[in-house]
Amino acid sequence: MQSRGSSTRLSGMASRSRIPTLFLFMFAAFSSIYVAGRLWQDAENRVYLIKELDRITGQGQSAISVDDTLKIIACREQQKKLSALEMELAAARQEGFDSKYSTETTGTNSKKRPLVVIGILSGFGRKNNRDAIRKAWMGTGAALKRMEHKKGIVVRFVIGRSANRGDSMDKSIDSENRQNNDFVILDDHVEAVEELPKKAKLFFVHAADKWDADFYAKVNDDVYVNIDALGTTLAAHLDKPRLYIGCMKSGEVFSEASHKWYEPDWWKFGDKKSYFRHASGELYVISQALAKFVSINRSILRTYAHDDVSAGSWFIGLDVKHVNEGKFCCSSWSAGAICAGV
Repeated sequence: MQSRGSSTRLSGMASRSRIPTLFLFMFAAFSSIYVAGRLWQDAENRVYLIKELDRITGQGQSAISVDDTLKIIACREQQKKLSALEMELAAARQEGFDSKYSTETTGTNSKKRPLVVIGILSGFGRKNNRDAIRKAWMGTGAALKRMEHKKGIVVRFVIGRSANRGDSMDKSIDSENRQNNDFVILDDHVEAVEELPKKAKLFFVHAADKWDADFYAKVNDDVYVNIDALGTTLAAHLDKPRLYIGCMKSGEVFSEASHKWYEPDWWKFGDKKSYFRHASGELYVISQALAKFVSINRSILRTYAHDDVSAGSWFIGLDVKHVNEGKFCCSSWSAGAICAGV
């Protein structure tokens, strides 16, 4: 006959033995579910791989090698990535992030990629010059739009902001732009004569980011341009991916601070004090690759006293095609000339 104490001990031992058994049963159940799921997934993959291989080879039942399996899996993953990218692109287009000026064809409507974007660097108090340019060769309103769509030539005046932001000069430019809609206003640039080289750099940055053009041109606001001659000349250079074209020149580097054309970094140009060859600042053109280069490296491309020298310095160490084109020499008007200074 067992005592009451021994009966209690046996009951406790039986209870404790049931707990590990319960855990073991739960673990086995979960393991079975997991293995079944993996087997089902593997079965699906095998069916998919067999169908894909049959479709490619045209054979009925065939063995799948390891290489074939890896290739098909890789294709499947690439297809997923491509689908995701297509969805992102569609969403971006809905948000308006597609390029407005790249070549597109939708039904009967087509958007032509610009041949060249021309930036006319202007300033405060130069409205008479701008009006003369609008009347002579740039056009306004419908005529300006027609030149963009028919000839692929985009033209804008380029100007910064007043040092006293929002003053009468800024308001005057804003009013003129509302009337003509032909400005690129560089909000982060303060207008000043000594800041002209930085202004030219910012124009190329802005234009390269906004327009997907073949070329980008910088022009002064006292220069008249033969648009048709410019378009014809540039079209002949479309095969040159890195083009820098203009009226190439050199010139003396002036080290006297009182001189009109003083160069603070005169000592960098050697004992003979002569600038390297560069295109005259009245009109010069660079290709898209160079404009993108300026945009990407805007923070480390330094400027000198003159915008044309600065531009020349950006390209002198690159694999760039320098073209000395006499038609870009604006100092004299001749037959077939592209520009004329006034």
